[in-house]
Amino acid sequence: MLNKKSVDDINVKGKKVLVRCDFNVPLKDGKITDENRLVAALPTIKKLIADGGKVILCSHLGKPKGEPKPELSLAPVAARLTELLGQEVKFAADKEVVGANAKAAVQAMKDGEVILLENTRYRAEETKNGEAFSKDLASLCEVFVNDAFGTAHRAHCSNVGVSALVDTAVVGYLMQKEIDFLGNAVNNPERPFVAILGGAKVADKLNVINNLLEKCDTLIIGGGMAYTFLKAKGYEVGTSLIDNEKIDYCKEMMEKAEKLGKKLLLPIDTTIASEFPNPIDAEIDITVVPSDQIPADKMGLDIGTKTAELYAEAVKSAKTVVWNGPMGVFENPILAKGTIAVAKSLAETDATTIIGGGDSAAAVNQLGFGDKMSHISTGGGASLEFLEGKELPGVAAANDK
Repeated sequence: MLNKKSVDDINVKGKKVLVRCDFNVPLKDGKITDENRLVAALPTIKKLIADGGKVILCSHLGKPKGEPKPELSLAPVAARLTELLGQEVKFAADKEVVGANAKAAVQAMKDGEVILLENTRYRAEETKNGEAFSKDLASLCEVFVNDAFGTAHRAHCSNVGVSALVDTAVVGYLMQKEIDFLGNAVNNPERPFVAILGGAKVADKLNVINNLLEKCDTLIIGGGMAYTFLKAKGYEVGTSLIDNEKIDYCKEMMEKAEKLGKKLLLPIDTTIASEFPNPIDAEIDITVVPSDQIPADKMGLDIGTKTAELYAEAVKSAKTVVWNGPMGVFENPILAKGTIAVAKSLAETDATTIIGGGDSAAAVNQLGFGDKMSHISTGGGASLEFLEGKELPGVAAANDK
């Protein structure tokens, strides 16, 4: 799965190139409020323009559920890309995505020109990988480039269906970077390899915990899911978040770590409060107690100070670190200390540091540590499935080298 042809392995001069990007950006009153995903797509687009391809961009935006919704049109993206690229990105407004406008615009293209198709999810077949829409997309191009890692774990028309219908299907620079970092971290890490897992539920990370225990040297558990592990050790965890059905699973994982000679680190102290903050960033009274002394009427909301030190120490000697999921309720400044401590320890290490998308990516960026990480994944769900060791349909569909 890791040895795929990329845009560097093909010649696109004079050819029509369909590029699946991830332009699923937040919009407010028709304005883009965070353009990170647009900026991330530029290197691949510029490469194809420079090589003389006729560049046809496509993406989904939001969940229009198979019907045209004007508020989820990609028109604002075309306008902003025009500014970012310094050349016109023509928008093909078609309710059926590949309609008269798109066909005419593609027909009239010169080498190095760019057009953007309408939201691929305006078509009901997109998320079902239906043949008719895949054929429509394939009819526009000779070459397909997939640069949308965020949807790589789903088999849709615009990333998997179309790949099967063109001779040349390759990955873009963004996708290549994800494969290089996440793929190598899991399958061929420089050791010691430390994995840090946080977030709310054990259930979301079952297969990740299992897979990473086999691959890493040290597995660190934080966030809400830590309390199910602590409960599995027989501790009182008060009103903390618990996944009662997963207690036996946590016991199994602790036994597995021991059997494999891996370190499994759990919080040794915990930041507790009487209730979950409401609103989430509200002032809240906290105390820090040893993890085996949580009062029955209190809940754990972040790792404690000693735990933060323990986890930072574990990261110091690492050569590869993968982190997915915050250590506590990081949206609240009072409960963000554990997440900040971990982010800081990653920022200060010489290791290859990989942040696995979703909440941990948001936390690292919000806390100002983004530029200190080797790689921040652009796909939450996709990076989790990568860490589980699953094959991602969007990656698998590209031509092998």
